[in-house]
Amino acid sequence: MVDVTNRQPPDLGRLKLDLHRQMVDLVDFSRAESLSEEDLRRQLRSLADYLCNRHAAEIPSSQRETLITELMDEIYGFGPIESLMVDPEVTDILINGCKRVLVEKKGRLSETEIRFADDSHLMQFIHRLVGRAGRRIDEANPMVDARLPDGSRFNAVIPPLAVGGPTVSIRRFGNTRLEIENLISSGSLAPEMADFLVLSVQGRMNIVVSGGTGAGKTTMLNCISRYIPGTERVVTIEETAELKLQQRDVVALETRLPNLEGRGAVTQRDLLRNALRMRPDRIIVGEARGSEVLEMLQAMNTGHDGSMSTLHANDAKETLDRLELMIALSGAELPSLVARQYICNAVDIVIHVTRLQSGQRVVTRISEVSGLQDGDWKIDDIFVYRMTGEIEAGRPSGSFFATGYQPVALRRLALGGMNIDQFRAMFEARELTMMK
Repeated sequence: MVDVTNRQPPDLGRLKLDLHRQMVDLVDFSRAESLSEEDLRRQLRSLADYLCNRHAAEIPSSQRETLITELMDEIYGFGPIESLMVDPEVTDILINGCKRVLVEKKGRLSETEIRFADDSHLMQFIHRLVGRAGRRIDEANPMVDARLPDGSRFNAVIPPLAVGGPTVSIRRFGNTRLEIENLISSGSLAPEMADFLVLSVQGRMNIVVSGGTGAGKTTMLNCISRYIPGTERVVTIEETAELKLQQRDVVALETRLPNLEGRGAVTQRDLLRNALRMRPDRIIVGEARGSEVLEMLQAMNTGHDGSMSTLHANDAKETLDRLELMIALSGAELPSLVARQYICNAVDIVIHVTRLQSGQRVVTRISEVSGLQDGDWKIDDIFVYRMTGEIEAGRPSGSFFATGYQPVALRRLALGGMNIDQFRAMFEARELTMMK
C-alpha cells in the first residue's frame, strides 16, 4: 500500500479523503443493499473513476490507478491497511495513532511505512469496522472488542482514554487452519507430546491451556479440539468468537454487551449456566476470565468430562492459583481447602505455552493435576521444554524432555477401553526427538 504521507505529493492524501467523502455522499446505501457484491463493486469503481476524472489535473497519471484502488479499499475494504489484511504472514496489526502502524510476522514486531492521513481518518476507519461487527464506539463507550467478518479479533480504544490518539489492535487468525502436525513441524512441541494430547482429548480429560498474551493458547485449543469425536455435542462459550471447531454438532455462543440503556448484557457466566441445560457432552470456554469459572468447574465435575478452556498465567502452578482466585470472585464463600479440592477434582491436564523472546511459541509444560499434598497443589510435569542457553540461527535453542512420570490418568484411559500398554514407552525419561 502506498504511504500517503511520504510517497505522495502533500495534497494527494487530503484529496483522497475528500474524494472518499464525496463517494459516501453520492452512494445511496439503501439501494446498494439490493445489489450483488459484484455489481456494487463495479458501480463503486465507476464512481471512483468518475471522481478522479474531475480532478485529473491534480492527480499524476502514475498515481491514478493506485488512488482508485485506495478509494475502493476505503469504502469497501480496510483502507490503508488492506495490504496487511491480505498478507498471510501477518499475525498482528497494531495502530498507535494515525502516524504509526506496526505488524507482527513470524513472532517479530516491526514498523511499517503505512500512515493514516490524520486522527479523523483513523476514527472514520474505526467506526466503519466497528459498525460492520455490530458494535458501537463513542465517548460514552470508548473501548470496543469485536470480531471482524474474516474472523480477526479487533480491539480499539479512542480518546479520552487513548491519550496519544485512537489505538487499534487486530489479531489475525488467517484462513488456513493450523493442525497439530503444523505445531510439530514448527518446533512448538514434540511428536510424543502431541500423541499424549490426542489421547487426553479422546480419553475425555478436562484440559486447561495456560500462557501469556499472544502465546498461542487459542491456536493450541483449536488444534487439540480436532480430536473430539464427531458424535459428541460441543458447546463453545466466548466473549469474542475465535474458536473454529470442525465437528458437525457444535453450538457456538458469544456474549453480548449492554445496550444504550445499560440493559441486555449477557455474560460468559450466563451462557455457562444456560449451556448446562443444553445437553452438551463437552463445554469449551474460549477464555476463563472471572466468576464464570465456578460454573465451568461445576460442568467439569458433573459429567461433562473432556471440557476445555484457556487462561492467562505465567506457569502451570499459577494457573491453579488463578482458578482459585476466580472462584473467590464468583462470590462463592468456599474455604481455601474446599476450593482447591474442587479444582483438583475438575482439572486433569494443564498445557502451558510460552512465547520465547525470538517470537517462537513453544509448549513448555504438559502437567497432570494429581491432587493436594498438605493443602498445596500436587502438579506433576509429564513433558517439559528446557533451554540450553545457546543461540542457533538467531534463535535460543532448547529441547523437549519426557520427565519419566507416568500420569495417573492412564488408568482412566484403560477403563475407557483403550490399550495403553503401547503408549507407556512415550513417558520414559529421555530427550524427545523432533521431526526434521
